[in-house]
Amino acid sequence: MANHIMSLGNTKQILVIAAHPDDEILGCGGTIARHVENGDNVDILFLADGVTSRGGVQDNKDIIEREANGEKACSILGANVIKFAKYPDNKMDTIPFLDVVNEIEMVIKQLKPVVIYTHHVGDLNIDHQITHKAVMTAARPQPGWVGREIYSFEVLSSTEWSTPSPASFFIPNRFVDISMTLSKKLLALKSYNCEMHEFPHSRSVESVSILARHRGAAMGMDAAEAFKVERILD
Repeated sequence: MANHIMSLGNTKQILVIAAHPDDEILGCGGTIARHVENGDNVDILFLADGVTSRGGVQDNKDIIEREANGEKACSILGANVIKFAKYPDNKMDTIPFLDVVNEIEMVIKQLKPVVIYTHHVGDLNIDHQITHKAVMTAARPQPGWVGREIYSFEVLSSTEWSTPSPASFFIPNRFVDISMTLSKKLLALKSYNCEMHEFPHSRSVESVSILARHRGAAMGMDAAEAFKVERILD
């Protein structure tokens, strides 16, 4: 498929399904901001808590703080957090797959999104992989299905760190111009300062900005976010 610059228009219901709070900003924060500016409704579903795999987690304190950061980041972009599913971090492979699919299906039936954004199947992070597969299962086209478009995004320190193979390569074929919303993406990312690292770590503010500039330059724009088309129904 040839590369395309994604054109946004007409009011739509948008759903972003992210494994962890911060993935939504890293993967499509600028695009979320553009959707909101266009008058679209953007809801975020977070599946895993993002913290319990780490040592030193104190009861629910760290989970509550991460969720508060997620709410703050999404509010900066004008998006709404529809739910925190609270699956254990980096342990979604211990959850029955059908349970994850059913969780997503319930939200899809409630919101009836026209566009869904989620993780790339080739990501290194196991939660990202399961999220992608569960989304594609929950969003399988059936009679009466309103969803028309599904896109996967890249997340620094996961997408590019995967074991090289044809199945894991992230080869974008759709791009969103975020020249005017990159600053808002980076502002929202500050809500997750505890998740960010110093450059030259892949997950640093500088790296996020460099990637946006690189994706933009490839399309003749100041900044862009790149996506892989998973499904488009015309």
